[in-house]
Amino acid sequence: IEIKMNQDYSLFLKSSTLGKTEPPLLRTGTRTIYTAGRPPWYNEHGAQFKEAFVIGLCGGSASGKTTVANKIIEALDVPWVVLLSMDSFYKVLSPEEQALAAHNDYNFDHPGAFDFELLVTTLQKLKQGKSVKIPVYDFTTHGRQKNWKNVYGASVIIFEGILSFADKELLQLMDMKIFVDTDSDIRLVRRLRRDITERGRDIEGVIKQYNKFVKPAFEQYIEPTMRLADIVVPRGGGNMVAIDLIVQHVHSQLEEREISVRALLATAHQSQPLPQTLSVLESTPQVRGLHTIIRNKDTSRDEFIFYSKRLMRLLIEHALSFLPSKTPQGQEYEGRRFRGKGITGVSVLRAGETMEPALRAVCKDVRIGKILIQTNLDSGEPELHYLRLPRDISEDHVILMDSTVSTGAAAMMAVRVLLDHDVQEDKVFLVSLLMAELGVHTVAYAFPRVKIITTAVDKSLDDLLHVIPGIGEFS
Repeated sequence: IEIKMNQDYSLFLKSSTLGKTEPPLLRTGTRTIYTAGRPPWYNEHGAQFKEAFVIGLCGGSASGKTTVANKIIEALDVPWVVLLSMDSFYKVLSPEEQALAAHNDYNFDHPGAFDFELLVTTLQKLKQGKSVKIPVYDFTTHGRQKNWKNVYGASVIIFEGILSFADKELLQLMDMKIFVDTDSDIRLVRRLRRDITERGRDIEGVIKQYNKFVKPAFEQYIEPTMRLADIVVPRGGGNMVAIDLIVQHVHSQLEEREISVRALLATAHQSQPLPQTLSVLESTPQVRGLHTIIRNKDTSRDEFIFYSKRLMRLLIEHALSFLPSKTPQGQEYEGRRFRGKGITGVSVLRAGETMEPALRAVCKDVRIGKILIQTNLDSGEPELHYLRLPRDISEDHVILMDSTVSTGAAAMMAVRVLLDHDVQEDKVFLVSLLMAELGVHTVAYAFPRVKIITTAVDKSLDDLLHVIPGIGEFS
């Protein structure tokens, strides 16, 4: 698999949203750095309203499918594009089959050589916006490597392979089907160069395999599927007319799928009572005193940081009291023992990161993830720019941290990301120092089983959607 989000993934992920006068990407000699995040892929109810746009690329071996895919990605100029290769889904060979492959007597071009069940399931989940794991096939050992690739967040999926059109379920997942038609002699030359340099084959073995398996498979399984294609691209990556046509169609499809979520949130929950999933820290004299200090505009920076940390510690301890627990049987016991699989903290950057020290102080061995969500200055919509989550968090209880929640748009996106990674909704705890009523309603309405925990709830937002009276801006 090859993830074509950017030549330098880390630079792309850490970029910020730009205004109207700046382009959505920057180009250097060797890098393309995207500055646009992923817009909402869900509606005001928190449910996915649009699926990824899937482009299927089919063609004979070494016909130039990957080159065409790269040309499309380059011309699209959009982030969050995934290039998925069918080669990743070859079946693991038995010892007998490995012996045949070593003598170039195993047919890798037959439909039976691919794990279509895993392929269909993976592409379905990826199209639905879920996080998936992609196998990495080793052509030297003819087996799958131990570490699989994690892929998430595709707006456009380009799926390429010699038998992309051979399965009916795969065809139903494709929004556009492209067949790359290249002369057989050119394909043979390309295959010789690729298999010798990249896959450790010898010339005699490559030619033997081509004549015995590759050419007959093309005539029997691949060439007849050309009639299923929406577009046939002769000459592969050199046909810029066809590539421009494809790019124009994809752009038009992406524009039709846009939606303004934040505008819907602003009027969706007016005059509703606060939800039962909300828990506000008890208003003790200490808590009221801390709020008085951090809400005072004349409070010094050092005092603001000091007293905010004290309040965060109280908030985290309060949040942990909602975790499932057990006590020894037959004895009186003061205290609790956590009975879940694990606890993971996820901070919504940048402000949520300020709450990490309080969580680490209480849970010494907690795993930490990060999600960067920023508001697009043009549309006002939240956009996902970066995420780094610990492995295998689907069974964990997740403490989602953000210092303030106003409209709830960013918190809603963060929860949706966790659900896409198979975290159970009732195991998500949204923890914030201060929330507006609108933000509380937004999250509770979309995700009724998420526990919402805060120290205070303010009623109003100003014209810039800041909480009133609020506690200022964390950064």
